[in-house]
Amino acid sequence: MSRLLWLCCLTLRALEAQSPESQAAALRDLVAAAPKLPLERTQIKIQADIGYPSSVAMDAKGDIYVLQRGPDADPVLVVNREGKIIRSWGKGMYKIPHSIRIGPDGNIWTADSGSSMILKFSPQGEKLMEISVGEQPPGRTGASGTTDIAFGPKGRIFISDGYGNARILEYNSQGQRVNQWGRPGAGPGEFRQPHGITIDDRGVIYVADRLNARIQRFDLEGKYLGQWDHLGRVTTVTFRNGALWAGTQFNNISNESGGWQMNLDRQTGKILGYTESGRSHHVLNVTATGDLFAGARPDIVWWFHPAR
Repeated sequence: MSRLLWLCCLTLRALEAQSPESQAAALRDLVAAAPKLPLERTQIKIQADIGYPSSVAMDAKGDIYVLQRGPDADPVLVVNREGKIIRSWGKGMYKIPHSIRIGPDGNIWTADSGSSMILKFSPQGEKLMEISVGEQPPGRTGASGTTDIAFGPKGRIFISDGYGNARILEYNSQGQRVNQWGRPGAGPGEFRQPHGITIDDRGVIYVADRLNARIQRFDLEGKYLGQWDHLGRVTTVTFRNGALWAGTQFNNISNESGGWQMNLDRQTGKILGYTESGRSHHVLNVTATGDLFAGARPDIVWWFHPAR
């Protein structure tokens, strides 16, 4: 065999190894080899006519915050475990409600992928800060802005700006931009829809680079630390009490298809355990006790918890 033919064969093998079908088969094997977590899935039936709950979180008091897209209820609903609305707010403040996170101080943060606005509220709904990220590409409609928020030490705020742009932004505690990195592409530090972001207690930033089907890792200054590309189309990442979680699915199916929520080894990306998520892997939040919260189309709020 000539050297040229040999090189062509190696190239073809590499392309085959990276095909969506082979990636799906490899991920299926990894999931099969990992332990299934003893988590039950309970639907919280919201006592209102809501649309898609794109993100759900629970605070330390047990109140559940639902960020939803339906026109008949406020975008931010605070409910109890029976789905009864305790309070709500946000009418007229959102274009496409995307992600809700609870900050270290207990305040409520949301990202709007339509307006590219980050809004911070008290748990009672008082608006405390807004960050107008802006710089959306001209001519785009619909989702063209920010996707998620993460919290670093000393009030540092990190934002994934993933629909119209392909970058990570850093703001200080006063809402002023101090740093940014990233550009479109598939190389280190490049992105194709950075859709989720989280930071662990060692200062490592994890970014769900959804359309590149990987998690990229960075330090707090944006230095590239590595990536995991064996986990499928990772849509969301979150961290709490030493545990790193990701929501993912096969890379060769639609975003609305089923998938998994995975507990990952943050050194290696190994799957330590998983639960089947159905379609609720858009934005994942985890409580201090390890309960998981997420929404699913068309109007379902899921709570994943240990068996009761």
